[in-house]
Amino acid sequence: MAEKLLMRALAGETLKTPPAWMMRQAGRYLPEYKATRAQAGDFLSLCYNPELAAEVTLQPIRRFGFDAAILFADILLIPQALGADLWFVTGEGPRLSTITDQAGFDALKPADTVHDHLSPVYETIKILSRELPGDVALIGFAGAPWTVATYMIAGRGTPDQGPAHALKDGNRPVFEALLNRITEATIEYLSAQINAGAEVVKLFDSWAGSLNGDDFQKYALEPTKQIIAALKARHPDTPIIAFPRGAGEKYIGFGPATGADCVALDQFTDADWAAKHVQKDGCVQGNLAPGHMVTGGQDLVDEVRRIKAAFSGGPHIFNLGHGITPDANPDNVALMLETLRA
Repeated sequence: MAEKLLMRALAGETLKTPPAWMMRQAGRYLPEYKATRAQAGDFLSLCYNPELAAEVTLQPIRRFGFDAAILFADILLIPQALGADLWFVTGEGPRLSTITDQAGFDALKPADTVHDHLSPVYETIKILSRELPGDVALIGFAGAPWTVATYMIAGRGTPDQGPAHALKDGNRPVFEALLNRITEATIEYLSAQINAGAEVVKLFDSWAGSLNGDDFQKYALEPTKQIIAALKARHPDTPIIAFPRGAGEKYIGFGPATGADCVALDQFTDADWAAKHVQKDGCVQGNLAPGHMVTGGQDLVDEVRRIKAAFSGGPHIFNLGHGITPDANPDNVALMLETLRA
């Protein structure tokens, strides 16, 4: 464990060269991923096939030598485990049955029943624990409750999370009951991931930025705090990364307020500002714009150097500000790492 750079950064160590991995590093920009997904048949079949899910998790490690592997799964497996219908439309993304009233909520399963449905995910983690190189850390993850709820309420991704805001404002008891159910299920899910061998877990709150004022505190920060407290009670030595994407100035103090060991920053957060206001509280992760993985060139080199320098005074994990996109060039990923480690 002491040799794993990611774990050292999460423990608060300032490293000359920060550890690096990428959100969605196992994915559609890699030809080997496309081949494995075709072998699985479809996206969900790939998520629930432990051998193939482990294979696509390992592919970017073999190709690039990242310092961490992140479990291949999807944040919407939790809604499916709770009883929601889930399917993916090619070229458009996920679709779910919707929860918009008390009857819809009442049809959901209890949080502590999710494990049978999610057992293939735990098996994937066990395979990875055996097969990953000894210096590569294994990251488990889940979606944060607000973000997962936005999909469960709308039945799909939306540009402004409008349906979730409408339920929040129009039927607060059902909205809060749904958030609580997701929170409870997420605690169970991440705890089981840790038991299976995940060394770090991350909470993705991809739509936290659409919560304003007290709503951010109540529905982004507080559920994250609750999940982290429960996980720390069961697994006190497991580091936790929180990613409230779009938080802006609300990134300040988010780590101490939630108990997160590291706060991941989106690409819209200035690195020098974050070094002053966020990194002072501990490890930060980020935050290269994913577009550089498409365009490459000297702009990519310059930006990698700038971010590395900005965060050189404290613990830092190098990453993108959001997930790598399908049109990214793998050669640019290699250039990113070469520049970072030069």
